Amino acid sequence: MHNDPASGPSEPALGSLGRTHENRPGLPRGRSSLSSEEVRSAQRDRLVRAMIAATAEQGYPAVMIADVVRRARVSRKAFYAHFADKQACFLAAADLGVALMFRRVAEAVAAAGQSPEPLAPLRAGLGAYLRFLAGEPEFARVFLVEGLAAGPAALERFAAAHRRFAELTRRWYEAARTDHPDWAEAPDAAYTAVIGALHELVAVEVRARRTAALPELEGTVLRVHRALLMGWPGGAPDREG
Repeated sequence: MHNDPASGPSEPALGSLGRTHENRPGLPRGRSSLSSEEVRSAQRDRLVRAMIAATAEQGYPAVMIADVVRRARVSRKAFYAHFADKQACFLAAADLGVALMFRRVAEAVAAAGQSPEPLAPLRAGLGAYLRFLAGEPEFARVFLVEGLAAGPAALERFAAAHRRFAELTRRWYEAARTDHPDWAEAPDAAYTAVIGALHELVAVEVRARRTAALPELEGTVLRVHRALLMGWPGGAPDREG
């Protein structure tokens, strides 16, 4: 199993994104009630989830296509019908998890949108992000640890998610400042910095396989956001030379 030198015991496979069919029946062969499109969709879903599970356990460099098809209970031929290579499957798996992650965050922010408390949407979004990763420890490791070893395209996936989080934070903060003009004006670099801090705090826990404890960071990451944005001295530094 792939572990960091100072990490504790491996976390149990609890996340739905890392749930595989390794010890379950394969897809029906020959005539069945499933259409060909349904079979293809099921194959692809099995493969991307198997990639998440295999990568979280073994580490991306060690994963082989044989590991993925074994967990997915599909053939190697079916793998190549969907993906050109291991990296293409990994990128599809990352995209699946990232899409679900942002959906959870958006739902939480929308639910908090009617609150008179200006920090409510931020708190809700941060809490949803931390709870999502805590509930999907395999994807958390894929997203924050193993993706760094999966090549330039995977790194760009992470960078794009970073930029998206920064943009969501900027939109919230600028909207909140209309009702709180005393809050400091934050430069673009502040949003990059605050999301970088968030991801590093989370990655430390994920690398140590303490992912289940991520929701406990909510108060800390909220304070980091407040300090870096509201506490920015004198407004945007690019205006101060």
